[in-house]
Amino acid sequence: MKFLVTGAAGFIGFHTTARLLDRGDSVIGVDNVNSYYDPKLKEARVAQLDGRNGFSFRRMNIADVAAMTELFRSERFDKVIHLAAQAGVRYGLENPNAYIESNIVGTQNILEGCRHTDVQHLVLASSSSVYGANTAMPFSVHDNVDHPLSLYAATKKANELAAHAYAHLYRIPITALRFFTVYGPWGRPDMALFKFTRQILAGEPIEVYNNGHHARDFTYIDDIVEGVLRTADRNAEPNPKWSGDKPDPATSTAPYRLYNIGNNNPVALMDFIAAIEKAVGRDAKKIFLPLQPGDVVKTFADVDDLVRDVGFKPTTPIDEGIARFVDWYRSYYG
Repeated sequence: MKFLVTGAAGFIGFHTTARLLDRGDSVIGVDNVNSYYDPKLKEARVAQLDGRNGFSFRRMNIADVAAMTELFRSERFDKVIHLAAQAGVRYGLENPNAYIESNIVGTQNILEGCRHTDVQHLVLASSSSVYGANTAMPFSVHDNVDHPLSLYAATKKANELAAHAYAHLYRIPITALRFFTVYGPWGRPDMALFKFTRQILAGEPIEVYNNGHHARDFTYIDDIVEGVLRTADRNAEPNPKWSGDKPDPATSTAPYRLYNIGNNNPVALMDFIAAIEKAVGRDAKKIFLPLQPGDVVKTFADVDDLVRDVGFKPTTPIDEGIARFVDWYRSYYG
């Protein structure tokens, strides 16, 4: 198959592209390699992919209408995995327009490209952030998510809604995936695991928000990618039992599906820090701070639909995943 992977220089995009190439698919990777975090890390990821059979990299912005229109017209992709986005919750307080440009305008360009070139299946990255003020645990794709706590979450919810509209209007099979706190080698420097590891190794204090009373459904990158590929291979289909009298948010009369990909096992933040300390071999100096605007206190994924439909459930233990990350970090940064 010929895939378009957006955000190919990003954390999840890099790993997804590598796995597609491993199994013999061809991939055109798109990324604008912006400076939200260190572009050198993004360039290093692309360098790992360059020269591999079937891979081509295009440095472009998905919000560029003309460039994306021409890309879809000239390449005629079989399937698209759309992972590019302006990420992060707190950055939305500083630069909200970045989220509108990338997540709203950029995703609209992807939807239009799929519409006009008969793409067989679009897999769209969403986020556990969309659960916002919901407190019923575990978070279920069958619950409504109408109270986002950050602009990032609001744009991801908007992406899901636009995707459903296109699936309904143009019968494009689309699957949206809500990722739960992804971590692992080649991860993002703005994420807690990366920051904590760097600071502990440097002897610097770490900032622990909400006084440590957080819990996250940390999900290892290999598990995320396995879920992405399995759903990409299974085109979304309509649900013949769907009813407008009792609308199910996770399915539709359109070829649209929605899944959580999480570890289904939330880990307390202090236990997460303890696992990093163990892998690094040093204790962390901790500064305890209050809850930050836009933060969700706990995430916990219900993955029953994913298990039922694609036969996969994330399984990597947190200690094992963190140890792999620390090994990579020490190797990469010497």
